[in-house]
Amino acid sequence: MAIFFYMFATLIVLSGIMVILSRNPVHAVLWLIFAFCNGAGLMVLMGAEFIAMMLIIIYVGAVAVLFLFVVMMLDIKFSEFKGSVDSEMSFAFVMAFFLFVDLAVIILLGTKTIVPIGSVTFAILPDVGNAYAVGRLLYTEFILPFQTAGIILFVAMVASISLTLRRRSGVKRQNAAEQMARNKDNSLSVAQVDGKSGLGNLNYDN
Repeated sequence: MAIFFYMFATLIVLSGIMVILSRNPVHAVLWLIFAFCNGAGLMVLMGAEFIAMMLIIIYVGAVAVLFLFVVMMLDIKFSEFKGSVDSEMSFAFVMAFFLFVDLAVIILLGTKTIVPIGSVTFAILPDVGNAYAVGRLLYTEFILPFQTAGIILFVAMVASISLTLRRRSGVKRQNAAEQMARNKDNSLSVAQVDGKSGLGNLNYDN
């Protein structure tokens, strides 16, 4: 079991480093998907099968693939992108240093305040499934934060759709009512062709 833990941990660290160092955004997203897969492996080793499946289904199957499609559809000029990354590299190293110090302090202080498993209120019993335990906690003790998060996400979705639907000059918009109202009477015209006058003088009868 330990060899699988070190294998997944090493792969997830290497893939995270490659996400940062990759010059091609498509390659960076692919490395990110690989990191999610290794994270799912770590969750399986910890007995959190539900979280592992969520990592695969949601993050790999939806979020990361969406990022990949968006990056592939964008017209990215890699020369300008590389120049902007190089100019901000010093700031990135400073932020990474403070983040590393913050995580180190949390880990060192957290080892002194770890609560034994027997005294944890939400400890999972051996005969209870992982998905059942997570669902029971979400819809009982944490129902209010869970529903609040859902409302916030719904409002954010409606707001993003409203921003994209604003009317702008010079941009054609789809009018579903006009499309549904069209029929053969108001959309087709029958041309009366006169062989003597040629095609330049056509009479149209609606």
